[in-house]
Amino acid sequence: MKQIITWLCTTILFINILLTSCSSSTIASETEKSTDLSPTDLPTFTLVPTDTLSPTPTVIRTPPSLPLLFQTPNLGAHVKPHNYIQDACQYLKLKWDPEKSEPGTFAMVIMFHSIVKVEGEITDANQITLKNFKKMMVELKNQGFEAINTEQLANFLESNAWIPPRSVLLLVDDRHYAQYFNTRFRKYWEDWGWLVVNAWISHPDTLEVLWAEMEALAAEGWVDFQAHGVIHNTPISNNSTDEYVINELQGSIAAIQEHFNKRPIAIIWPGGGFTPRAAQLARQSGYRLGFTINPRGPVMFNWIPLAVQKDPDHPVHIPEGPVGDPLMVLPRYWPSQVLSVLDEVRVMGKEAAAYSEQNRQVEFEFYEILCVHIYGPIR
Repeated sequence: MKQIITWLCTTILFINILLTSCSSSTIASETEKSTDLSPTDLPTFTLVPTDTLSPTPTVIRTPPSLPLLFQTPNLGAHVKPHNYIQDACQYLKLKWDPEKSEPGTFAMVIMFHSIVKVEGEITDANQITLKNFKKMMVELKNQGFEAINTEQLANFLESNAWIPPRSVLLLVDDRHYAQYFNTRFRKYWEDWGWLVVNAWISHPDTLEVLWAEMEALAAEGWVDFQAHGVIHNTPISNNSTDEYVINELQGSIAAIQEHFNKRPIAIIWPGGGFTPRAAQLARQSGYRLGFTINPRGPVMFNWIPLAVQKDPDHPVHIPEGPVGDPLMVLPRYWPSQVLSVLDEVRVMGKEAAAYSEQNRQVEFEFYEILCVHIYGPIR
């Protein structure tokens, strides 16, 4: 009996061990199957085609035509405005920059030779009596003009740098003693801060006392000395040699640098004589502006009134158009004309401002389409 019980216990133990072993083997097999998936066990996805997106076509904008150069009936019959900036994008960028001069800003250049005390002493049209000179200066001030110097005018004409909306350049020709400036112009410097420009003749016979007086005025800062040639009394013409023209241009530069410690930027053509070749040589010498004796009108940014052919009513005025460089042949009013043309000059400024405003949207659209990627936005 004891043997039978022992056998039964042994048999039951063996069966338990066998069952445990089979259970472990099944768990291991299932575990391996769950972690070692074959490609056929991975889930599959079916790609469903969708509508293909077509690229949006770029809209090509056609730039509008720019307006024609501002015209005014207040110019003489033989006078037309000329521009000098050929890049339309550059011009519009400078024109509409809010930190620069507003459209319609202009400068009126006035030429002085002698200001005489008595009416009977007037001998030609380039003179003015002291009484009329004072009246002219007061009228300019009352009508909102402010005097500028040559550097300001050059910066305005070249890049539309800010100047007073109604500016005047008071340009005195030839050599004068300090008394002339002190009795005629100093008052306006002290009262209004008005500058005056002197077209200085750098002739070798200039007296030392005159040099000393001019140097003292230059040191005060209100008389702006510019070039008016060396020999001077032989106006430049088509018969002038390059040697003569260069001496007039560079001789002035050397003398003004020596005595006034500055380099002139303007040539006031001696006797009003100039040629295309002379203007070219002036540019090569570093001059930025040139002035004639021709009273064509005021000047504005990228807008200079010039004649392309001789005016039979004014044969002394050489046509400037053939020069091809408007900034080297700027017009000047004679003092006897100023009071009679002030209204015309102011009207031209107002008309130019109105014309610009009328075309503002067109010019901005043109700039946005063709220019902004090159010059950037207008501030």
